[in-house]
Amino acid sequence: MNAVDLPPIAAIDVGTNSIHMIVARVGMNGTMQVIARDREVVRLGKSSGDIKHLTEDAIERGVQTITRFVAMARQHGAFIRAVGTSAVREALNRDDFLRRVEDHTGVRIEIISGEEEGRLIYVGVIHGLPLVERRLCVCDIGGGSTEIVIGDRGEVLFVQSEKIGAIRLTEQFFRRSRSAKAIEECRRTLIGEWSPVLDAARCVGWDEVVVTSGTWETLARVALGDGTLSSAQLHGQRIERAALLDAVEHIVSARAPHHIAKIAGVEPERADIITAGALIAERFLLQLDVQSVLVSMYALREGVVFDTAQHLRDQRQYHHLVHLRAATTEQLCQRFNVERAHAQHVAKLALELFDGLRCLHGLGDTERELLEAAGLLHDVGYHISPDQHHKHSYYIISNAVMPGFSSTEAAIIANVARYHRKSHPKTKHASFSVLPQQWKYAVRWMAACLRIAEGLDRRRQQRVAAVHVVVENKCIRVGIIARADVEIELWGAHRRKSLLEEISGSSVTFVVENDGST
Repeated sequence: MNAVDLPPIAAIDVGTNSIHMIVARVGMNGTMQVIARDREVVRLGKSSGDIKHLTEDAIERGVQTITRFVAMARQHGAFIRAVGTSAVREALNRDDFLRRVEDHTGVRIEIISGEEEGRLIYVGVIHGLPLVERRLCVCDIGGGSTEIVIGDRGEVLFVQSEKIGAIRLTEQFFRRSRSAKAIEECRRTLIGEWSPVLDAARCVGWDEVVVTSGTWETLARVALGDGTLSSAQLHGQRIERAALLDAVEHIVSARAPHHIAKIAGVEPERADIITAGALIAERFLLQLDVQSVLVSMYALREGVVFDTAQHLRDQRQYHHLVHLRAATTEQLCQRFNVERAHAQHVAKLALELFDGLRCLHGLGDTERELLEAAGLLHDVGYHISPDQHHKHSYYIISNAVMPGFSSTEAAIIANVARYHRKSHPKTKHASFSVLPQQWKYAVRWMAACLRIAEGLDRRRQQRVAAVHVVVENKCIRVGIIARADVEIELWGAHRRKSLLEEISGSSVTFVVENDGST
């Protein structure tokens, strides 16, 4: 596949403090040509107490900013991928925000877990600096969370996202004052809450420390004593521990935001939250005994661009789960002792049904890939108990760490697995009702395919070699190529066809083509 086969990719990073966008082309050799960048300080996570509620003003600012970014991306003909991090994933009213963004732009924000955020940050870093052969410890300080990632030659060895961020700690400790008492309380909290994570990271070890994010960029400028340095000039700069700790002390001792804003290197819009960010950086440097850091301007959004480019190429070339997503499903199958031959065969039959029904459902490769994952994982619930195992499968998948899948995608896979038997998807089911309308439609079709595929391997002996579908005159005819007697498999499929009949408005019949039985 040639690089020209891919459109430009627009990555929109919906963060707690700011919303960023980058539009770029990715070459086959891993190079990135930036077409456009933009950033808006929105402060989605600015609320009293913990980040649990997006204010109406914040939602409106976010919707307006994302609408502008999407319009810009479409002017460049870009494939758009938007991801939401700490503030969005924690907000109790996030569905309102997601729905309003989708209504205005047609773009659905993916909610990514802290671990997936960390992985994508690492992907961005190793594409931006010539360090892929070294073991890296990466620290990204955000508004709502801080990610620590350790990776070696492209493989993530350790990733931890902690609810410690510049806005979160500012709201917790510095809303009223930046007194010496408040600063010490913040330091003690960081030691108490973050020490186990930092100690665990230290046990893994690294060759080089890389830091990224607005907080580290600000500290780097202060440490270097040059507020005019551009991001491009900072990228790849090595900064010594002593200079960074001096920068922290300079910021912390200034106390008031209007004084902090006068420090060379501090942007006025960051002056009110940089104290908390600096204290997070201080704890990282001290507890891990870091002697120097490299600054990277490549982080989450660049990681999203490279990850999306790889995914689009894989999807077009291989037409099934590959690379990281395949590794994730394989690891879960191993962990929960899935009967591999049955799971793979059911996934295969489900995909054949899905492909044959495209003229009815109109779904694409994204849904096909999620159906494949659901087919491979639909029986993980047996690990808990055979009884109600479909519900146990939903629980396991929806709570598992799934690198390569967004939280939204994991929820879709979990729902499809949940409905591979027993009840049809219903709006009274909480896990199904919270899905966006477009995904409710897709889950019904994917589950309909999976249910029949499961029935066609009732004895778990792979007696049905393949299926193909003919659709005409309100009738869906499923042709079955059988390896042996499939009477029980036909019985299983007949019991599970009602969901497909319900959503298609067609009757479903099964024909064994090599001997003519039904």
